[in-house]
Amino acid sequence: MKPDNRIAPSILACNLARLAEECSAAIRAGGDLIHFDVMDNRFVPNLSFGAPLLKSLREDGFDGYVDVHLMTYEADGLIESFVEAGANSITIHYEATPHVHRSLNRIRELGCDVGLAVNISTPLDFLPYLKDRLDMLLVMTINPGFGGQALIPAALPKIEMARSLFEADRLSTHIQVDGGVKLSNIRTIADAGADTFVVGSDFFSADDYAERVAQFRAQLA
Repeated sequence: MKPDNRIAPSILACNLARLAEECSAAIRAGGDLIHFDVMDNRFVPNLSFGAPLLKSLREDGFDGYVDVHLMTYEADGLIESFVEAGANSITIHYEATPHVHRSLNRIRELGCDVGLAVNISTPLDFLPYLKDRLDMLLVMTINPGFGGQALIPAALPKIEMARSLFEADRLSTHIQVDGGVKLSNIRTIADAGADTFVVGSDFFSADDYAERVAQFRAQLA
């Protein structure tokens, strides 16, 4: 059974000088969770946020759900620090972690929801062996590393395949998409089987966040 749709504003596109204010405003406007992109300038060609920023966000009073997306090599060494900083969910990349099963189990042991991300060119051959470990599969719809990119349509059949595999075992695992999600394509992505939508520039560029969330939900209705 496909889970309910969720809107996940990404801090990569917000005003970082007002991070707690922006995250709180996004949740008040109807966002379901905050997407926290972590990049190491090795696995992806960019460098972004570490656990201290998440810790500061929590200390500044933000108590909403935070989904940490580790676009990094050597994710095992980062998991515990992000859990301690206040992550609710941690997603690692299949391509970046040599012992994926062990890493997923470690996230669960530390009390976080478990996510696994897969890049555009990575087939889903691994999924039958790992799907019972997951709360969420993140299907990248761009090449990771930068915001503001256009969605790559080749990702849509992968979303359909993943949803079919989960439904065959009656799993209500979330399927998240990250990259190029806009008002003009969110319905198409949902029809492919996704239920959690990372929205960056098309969300935080809006003058009225609540109105933008309402527009997304109208497309999904």
